[in-house]
Amino acid sequence: MLVNVLAAQRATLELKCAGLDAELARRSAEPSTLSLLGLVRHLADVERRWFRKVLAGHDAPARFSSAEDPDGDFDGADPAVGPTAWQAWREEVAFAENYVAGAAHLDIEGQDAWRGPVSLRWVLIHMIEEYARHNGHADLLRERIDGARGL
Repeated sequence: MLVNVLAAQRATLELKCAGLDAELARRSAEPSTLSLLGLVRHLADVERRWFRKVLAGHDAPARFSSAEDPDGDFDGADPAVGPTAWQAWREEVAFAENYVAGAAHLDIEGQDAWRGPVSLRWVLIHMIEEYARHNGHADLLRERIDGARGL
């Protein structure tokens, strides 16, 4: 059930961005740097952090943000980087899906620097929450771009 709900949230993000190109980089409203493209980049980094770094234990620095530029995922969301952002997001989602499919059970743990040990179950629930919150942002951003609602 957790895997299916997360898959639906990921599909919702794609749906909210469907049919857009340069418009993906349109900002919500000053001073915010929030954009659909920024959300894609942010969620690629979030997927990477929880599944590659925390659960799989890989040395996997964020792709779009850093300690020096913590908002790089949003601040660097220029229309020219759209295809790269989508490719990164799809790679991270594919890694996560493969990781989950190969997991022996939902209670396996990884070590998070902030929270300590976290289970796969906790990460899946956290990812659903993360996507749900940002998909709400995506609703408003998409409506501002072209008036589309209820996608």
